[in-house]
Amino acid sequence: MLSFMKIILQTVKVFIIFTGCTILFYYGIMWVSEEYQNYHRYDEPEGTALKVSNTMSESDSSLVDRLIFFYLNGE
Repeated sequence: MLSFMKIILQTVKVFIIFTGCTILFYYGIMWVSEEYQNYHRYDEPEGTALKVSNTMSESDSSLVDRLIFFYLNGE
C-alpha cells in the first residue's frame, strides 16, 4: 500500500512538472511572437546600404541567353 502511494505521488509530481514546463514554454513562445510581430523585415534599408542586384529589361536578353543563364546559375 505504501509503495502504491509513492507511485501515485511520483506520477502527480511528474504531471505537475510537465504541466508547468508546458505552460512556461507556451508563454515564452507567445512572448517571442509578440516581440517580433511588428518587426518589418521588408522595409527599405537605411544608411549606407548597397543595391546588389540589377534587373535586366526584356529587350536586353533573348530566350536563349536566359536559358543559358538558368542552366549555369540555376536561377
